[in-house]
Amino acid sequence: MSGLPQLVGATANPGKLAEIEAILAGVVELLPRPADVPDVVEDAGTLVGNARLKAQAICRATGLAAVADDTGIEVAALGGEPGVETAYFAGPQATDADNRAKLLRELDGVADRSALFRTVAMVAYPDGSELVVEGVCAGRIATEERGAQGFGFDPLFVPDEGDGRTFAEMTKADKLALSHRGRAFRNLLAALQERPA
Repeated sequence: MSGLPQLVGATANPGKLAEIEAILAGVVELLPRPADVPDVVEDAGTLVGNARLKAQAICRATGLAAVADDTGIEVAALGGEPGVETAYFAGPQATDADNRAKLLRELDGVADRSALFRTVAMVAYPDGSELVVEGVCAGRIATEERGAQGFGFDPLFVPDEGDGRTFAEMTKADKLALSHRGRAFRNLLAALQERPA
């Protein structure tokens, strides 16, 4: 026991849990999601709603405060799609590679390749209260995949504030400094520090 407030991570992705833990270290003790808690159907229709579904499910299952997030990429030329459907852009069983291939096809010959990555992070507490924050990163979609780090659309996303590399070409530290998820969890860190004990 660290003596810090405890949060249970809703994600089953160990890489994502490590990213979150690195940001929240020293303020909360992040506990892994119990292996016996089933996946939550993310059908709320919004990033906030999906994050809430996941956080509340873990909170109910453990009786502890739980943290969850949901992320979408919003492509200007596609009217903001795929947004909340980012993980299923190429279909319900789509892989990350399928989703990237579809995005490249959709933007073939398109001049405006601007996009936003948006992450909503949320803590659900056993008393029904919650904290909700978001982080946004503006950028553009590359014309081909570059880099081997990260996951999802990282090989295609070039952040405006970066040096021309895709997220997948960056070190974890470089990506976290610029990324939507990094920003969301730094905002969450500030909100947790302001919350009365």
